[in-house]
Amino acid sequence: MNEKVAKLINEQITHEFYSAYLYLDFANYYGAVGLDGFENWYKVQAQEEADHAMLFYQYLQNNGEKVTFGVINKPDKVLADNMAPLKAGLEHEKYVTGLINAIYAEAFADHDFRTMQLLDWFVKEQGEEEKNASDMITKMELFGSDAKGLYMLNSELKTRVYNPPSLTL
Repeated sequence: MNEKVAKLINEQITHEFYSAYLYLDFANYYGAVGLDGFENWYKVQAQEEADHAMLFYQYLQNNGEKVTFGVINKPDKVLADNMAPLKAGLEHEKYVTGLINAIYAEAFADHDFRTMQLLDWFVKEQGEEEKNASDMITKMELFGSDAKGLYMLNSELKTRVYNPPSLTL
């Protein structure tokens, strides 16, 4: 594996674990304001992000590459209202999409088709993540200022359960 591709994937492991921390921070915010459905949604999201990190970890190991761990920074988003985590989540997902695209570009330049195949799943996943984050903002804009609407949205989000990724390495 190209040294730069391996380095970028190692960095991505740290980014994915940071994403899990960030989403747990969002869950903490929503739990504190009594929106347990939103709290649940972000706890599930955090599990998903940790699994993404583990997929990259396993991929490097399966390919004989050394795994190195970076520092996971403390989440630093200011969560001033119920919309703030949602907007920060969409911003973060767009950032992660850029990171995945950068790894893909490097793998493509090196004709690393195996890594490109792995990243195909992540490219698709990031499209879903951005749509989910955008949909959450739209729903909050539509229903968040109405107590009954917010209650229904919160109840809907409480039903989300974790489904581990079905990607085989």
